[in-house]
Amino acid sequence: MVEAVLRIIAVDGLERASLREVADEAGLAVGSVRHYFAGSEELLAFTFGEVVDRIVSRLQRLLPAVDGALPGSPEHRRAVLTLLGGLLPLDQDSAVEACAWLAFKNAARIRPFLAAVADRSHREVAAVVGSAVASLLPDEPQEILVVEAERLLATLDGLCMHALLQPGWMTAQMCGDVLERHLDGLGR
Repeated sequence: MVEAVLRIIAVDGLERASLREVADEAGLAVGSVRHYFAGSEELLAFTFGEVVDRIVSRLQRLLPAVDGALPGSPEHRRAVLTLLGGLLPLDQDSAVEACAWLAFKNAARIRPFLAAVADRSHREVAAVVGSAVASLLPDEPQEILVVEAERLLATLDGLCMHALLQPGWMTAQMCGDVLERHLDGLGR
């Protein structure tokens, strides 16, 4: 059912992801969906949590390469770029996921039932990005690391949005180029 919700959001937006639409997309009877979820809010909150879990899990799988490389080495920089690329819609599956993630984060502003997952999403992604920034700037004080992590998160959110809206222009190569330039300016 999660995949059905994600497909609906990617094509028609979060507003269309009702129990009936999800059941139709998944090829199920509405009663089958209701067996697991009392209503649309419960289904959407569950799906948002699944998206966050996928993203955070992917980032956590990539983080050991950052931690295992010698800071300042080319391997370290590549590992950081790979890690950050884990947040971007660089293929069809990650584009569907990123589209849903942004839609859910935006909806959480006005839909209280999504707020807790949105908060968890930010905290967990920020922790991973913060670790990467700390590995790039090991001698910087905590307050600088926090600002740089938030600046990088804002860049990643913008790249994610632009890659979804302008995939012909904001390609994987362009995203990589922007991230490279951003890393060059860290701590300045």
